[in-house]
Amino acid sequence: MNNSKLELLNPQNCVVILIDHQPQMAFGTSSIDRQTLINNVVGLAKAAKTFNVPTILTTVAANSFSGPLFPQIQELFPEQTPIDRTSMNSWEDENFVRAVKATGRKKLVIAALWTEVCLAFPALCALDEGFDIYAVTDASGGTSPEAHAMAIQRITQAGAIPVTWLQVLLEFQRDWARTETYDAVTGIAKEHAGAYGIGIRYAKAMLGEHATEAKQSGADEGMPSETSPAGVR
Repeated sequence: MNNSKLELLNPQNCVVILIDHQPQMAFGTSSIDRQTLINNVVGLAKAAKTFNVPTILTTVAANSFSGPLFPQIQELFPEQTPIDRTSMNSWEDENFVRAVKATGRKKLVIAALWTEVCLAFPALCALDEGFDIYAVTDASGGTSPEAHAMAIQRITQAGAIPVTWLQVLLEFQRDWARTETYDAVTGIAKEHAGAYGIGIRYAKAMLGEHATEAKQSGADEGMPSETSPAGVR
């Protein structure tokens, strides 16, 4: 039997969903350092932008209570107006569900504030409708470490797959010979991936900007067309 959850993420088979990364929601987050949270969710957003992955932005009560989407995210998608809701569960908002289903994609890569509500609720509902859920644990946060951990445990037991933002970025890239996204991916890593980014800067400084993990000649040979970023809509 084919198990869709064993299929690696690629830019053609998923949609990235960022739920309620807003000031009021961040104020109540205590499972992760807030600056780290911003760093990670922006890294995830840049990954989606680099690979032209459909990205859905949503907020809750932006004008009356929770404030606007983090500006670092909005700046990456200036043409998008986040879908604003009143419901805690985005899956109970018709505009949101319509936007998800309009992508035609069954793999939902979700990060949200808070984990125990705004991630867990739509994840469980989408799982019930046959979607594959990838919960980006380090781009999400709960009201306490236990609340975050129990929410991730709950949705994992229901069939969701926990991932990290850097894992998503590298799963999209997968081959350093994919030169069309190499610079952008290493740039994201240098800015947002901590020690890994430091290592990239060190290698480039010591070995020169020509240093690369890809072979120097025939770098694009053997690149699977079905997972190549080329042609991503």
